[in-house]
Amino acid sequence: MTDHPDVADVRSFWEGLGLPGLFDVHVHFLPPSIQRAVYAVFDAAGPKIGREWPIRYRQDHAERVDILRAMGVRRFPTLPYAHKPGVAEFLNDWAAGFKRDVPESLWSATFYPEESAPAYVAERVAAGVEVFKLHLQVGEFHVDDPLLDGVWGLLEDAGTPVVLHAGSGPVGNEFTGPASTERLLRRHPRLRLVLAHMGAPECAEFLALAERYDEVRLDTTMVFTDFFPAYPVELVPRLRDIGDRILLGSDFPTIPYPYAHQLDGLARLDLGDEWLRAVCWHNGADLFGAHPD
Repeated sequence: MTDHPDVADVRSFWEGLGLPGLFDVHVHFLPPSIQRAVYAVFDAAGPKIGREWPIRYRQDHAERVDILRAMGVRRFPTLPYAHKPGVAEFLNDWAAGFKRDVPESLWSATFYPEESAPAYVAERVAAGVEVFKLHLQVGEFHVDDPLLDGVWGLLEDAGTPVVLHAGSGPVGNEFTGPASTERLLRRHPRLRLVLAHMGAPECAEFLALAERYDEVRLDTTMVFTDFFPAYPVELVPRLRDIGDRILLGSDFPTIPYPYAHQLDGLARLDLGDEWLRAVCWHNGADLFGAHPD
């Protein structure tokens, strides 16, 4: 087990709840060249980030896997996301290799509005991909782009979840916000969308979508931490009512605080241990399956 200083606090949290570990649906592993480019964007604190953002977990891939394992994060994705045409399948090939090397990880993939998307998404679904990731701020497209018309029906029928960063945090643009997600769900109401960051800062609008559509989920990534704007207090009681569709997310490794800070923020909501157990393990295991190990 790694001797990273953050391990003990994380293990104490889930052990205290009587869980087998944590199921984190929002973790990133990217090809080294792209990972370095992402780090550079955060290090520059430029217009797409909007603030200083010191990255806490900058170790190489193997070390970061060891840290997650030591902390007891037993299942996690890689969540690649394409930022322009022609990149998705490079990322998807790399993520498939990661899955072979790290069997407890969720086999992840991405797609982009391009004519080839329906064909390669169909191939990835048939091969067994467990989750896709889209990032509207980075990719600069609407989720209901016509070039994706052939993708969404396929994913709706397959039931493959999509982690979707559609909210306008940390810095919005003309492609972020709930409007295109709402249009998409009107056409494909059975889509299993996991709305990243609880949809922040449009928290109320994205919560309403989760309440309206039974297969829509929210992940907690960076919300309820001191680094993010406060979640509207009047919305918190409604989180109990959809507690079976809220999933733990962290954004590891690109976070500026210890992993346990996210967990402490969830506990401070005071929604009860059963709610925490569902969010931190059972909901993810129900959606994706618990690893047999």
